[in-house]
Amino acid sequence: MASIKYNPNGQKGKITYNSDIVSGIVVLSLQETEGIELVPSKNKGIKVCFEKEGVFVDISVIAHYGYKVPELAFRIQQTIKQMVESMTKYKIAKVDVHITSVIFPAPKSEPAEPAGEAEEAANA
Repeated sequence: MASIKYNPNGQKGKITYNSDIVSGIVVLSLQETEGIELVPSKNKGIKVCFEKEGVFVDISVIAHYGYKVPELAFRIQQTIKQMVESMTKYKIAKVDVHITSVIFPAPKSEPAEPAGEAEEAANA
């Protein structure tokens, strides 16, 4: 669990963020990124570590065919950084993105020939 002291207008108090909250923000930012899917696993391929330098995020995703991997990774890094820093007081130190595989489109099945044409071709 991580905590941040927050003192608006001189009031005493402390805001505490559970690491699950930051992980939830990361999941939300990944859902807004087109061309990827989360790795199906218990922790959804997301690791969040709180260090003195900031928050370190390590994620694994699956890319869709047709998207450029370097551009996807950069968009993921920027989206996570922007969303976590705007929704919490944490600073993102590093976002490591692992593209574990690529989803290819299903092959298109060829339309079947009408029965009459197939019989004519066989008799010829």
